[in-house]
Amino acid sequence: MPDAQPKTPDDLFRFLDSLGIAHKTMRHQPVFTVAESVALRDEIPGGHTKNLFVKDRKDNYFLLTVEENAVVDLKTVHTVIGAAGKVSFGKPEKLMEYLGVIPGAVTAFGIVNDTGHHVRIVLDENLMKEEIVNCHPLSNDATTSIASSDLLRFIEATGHEPLVLKVTA
Repeated sequence: MPDAQPKTPDDLFRFLDSLGIAHKTMRHQPVFTVAESVALRDEIPGGHTKNLFVKDRKDNYFLLTVEENAVVDLKTVHTVIGAAGKVSFGKPEKLMEYLGVIPGAVTAFGIVNDTGHHVRIVLDENLMKEEIVNCHPLSNDATTSIASSDLLRFIEATGHEPLVLKVTA
């Protein structure tokens, strides 16, 4: 179990501020799926994300962050991300333990809670072509916009090495 409580959205914003990373957050009704969040597209420009928390047969965990409409082939993605065999979805308990979020609020920003470096974060190269990337700020009742280059800086500042790979079909 982690030693500390998961960080809050305010903790995240303070961390981004400390790194000099510009960010803009829009609050909205909680959304649990990509389909529920489609109504926000006109109000929030940039690439919107879908996040998959997966593990391989050796209990190596990965967070795949892709564009919301992208298709990830779970039968073959292990060959791209370096997993030990095929991947399956991680359990909600591990999601909370490692990334500090619940299902429906999975986000690249969750890596800030992975102080034990249990999770490899993989960003799809098509998503990273977007100037602005939108992610939940550790809760699904808001969307935070950040430059894609700053998302990489944020991940590196958490001590993780972001992998930018083509993981979508």
